[in-house]
Amino acid sequence: MANSYSSKPYSPDAPACAESLVHLDNVRQVQPEVLSTEKAQRMAEFFSALSDPHRLKLLSALAQQELCVCDLAAAVKMGESAVSHQLRVLRSQRLVKYRRQGRNVYYSLADGHIAALYREVAEHLEES
Repeated sequence: MANSYSSKPYSPDAPACAESLVHLDNVRQVQPEVLSTEKAQRMAEFFSALSDPHRLKLLSALAQQELCVCDLAAAVKMGESAVSHQLRVLRSQRLVKYRRQGRNVYYSLADGHIAALYREVAEHLEES
């Protein structure tokens, strides 16, 4: 069942429906799965943490193996304080975790989901 309503397209060159028609069956099917505003906000913050090239370089190194801050800084050619700052952002979104061993702090990806997400995006970009 469909209901008609009138609406103007956002942009004249953007693809749009030829006829403004709401397919209620389709809407009802997807609506329960649409993100809540709160969850959408949390996801936006998560992806925002991934939107920085320096943080992505750190993740690319950590996707290979666990590294201490000194080794990470050398691997991505950044200062240790800059690396520490970026790692704080990544930790706040639970993208990386750390462990102490003596006076050194070693970082790794937080879990398999983060490693899989990183690999999937990298593979997707290679296909383009």
